[in-house]
Amino acid sequence: MSPSRLRNVVITIFLAFAMSTTVTQGAFGADAPPGAGDTAAATAGCGKAPGLTSGTHTIQSNGKTRSYVLKVPDNYDRNRPYRLVFGFHWLGGTSTDVATGRTVETGTWAYYGLQRLANNSTIFVAPQGLNNGWANSGGEDVALVDTMINAIEGSLCVDTSRLFAVGFSYGGAMSYALACSRATVFRAVAVQSGGQLSGCGGGTQPIAYLGIHGIRDGVLNVSGGRALRDRFVRNNACTSQSPPEPAWGSLTHRVTAYSGCSAGHPVAWAAFDEGHIAAPQDGAGGDSGSRTWVPGEIWKFFSQF
Repeated sequence: MSPSRLRNVVITIFLAFAMSTTVTQGAFGADAPPGAGDTAAATAGCGKAPGLTSGTHTIQSNGKTRSYVLKVPDNYDRNRPYRLVFGFHWLGGTSTDVATGRTVETGTWAYYGLQRLANNSTIFVAPQGLNNGWANSGGEDVALVDTMINAIEGSLCVDTSRLFAVGFSYGGAMSYALACSRATVFRAVAVQSGGQLSGCGGGTQPIAYLGIHGIRDGVLNVSGGRALRDRFVRNNACTSQSPPEPAWGSLTHRVTAYSGCSAGHPVAWAAFDEGHIAAPQDGAGGDSGSRTWVPGEIWKFFSQF
């Protein structure tokens, strides 16, 4: 090969590499965490036409037909790795309840109020539990999540370093089960008024953890929520403490970020003066999709990564 031809080949390769690097870095968008371009692994779904669209889908897992509701961002970009958020319903709830927010405030509270805050930066999925719950018998619900992750990552462009789970009550228990058993898969979880109802396989590895619980909860006592939190205070090597909580009758909330946690594994605790509800509001009782402070705290916790 002549020197001039060799030089042209080298230049061509260099330009191709530079262009691919630019595309990879730009694909994360302005809301990407520092270093995201270095740590995110492109899934099989990146760069190709989406194999899944928004709506209800069925999937086979452990010999059973299961279903879930998927929300793909508007103007989905096949070359951009998106964060993926699982939203788990409560006992007696449905995937549609989570996906629409209709039980509290339609639209505003979709995916526990996070869809509105995400502003098309995130893929959301709401699985349907068997018998409208998350008993996770024999680990079958964790296996469902594994199967769903494989299917979604094979069909859409997902940032594998930013998978999250959130749920209320039984859905909180399922999110806790994933924190225990899939700490290396999920980046963080938010457990709203949860309890240890779906098991805790493993439960020894660190993961970013946000616990939210009402101090007057008569269904799943706040002491149980504190115990769930304290597992990850230990796992994450945080400094042990008793976070301040609001006074009974104050209708306020208090958020505490633990200190001393291992790098990348923060723990936060949000206690509120109310009962077993998912969208508490300061200064008034009951749920409010538009006035609740909860989605903002969860989104702040998730989007730091």
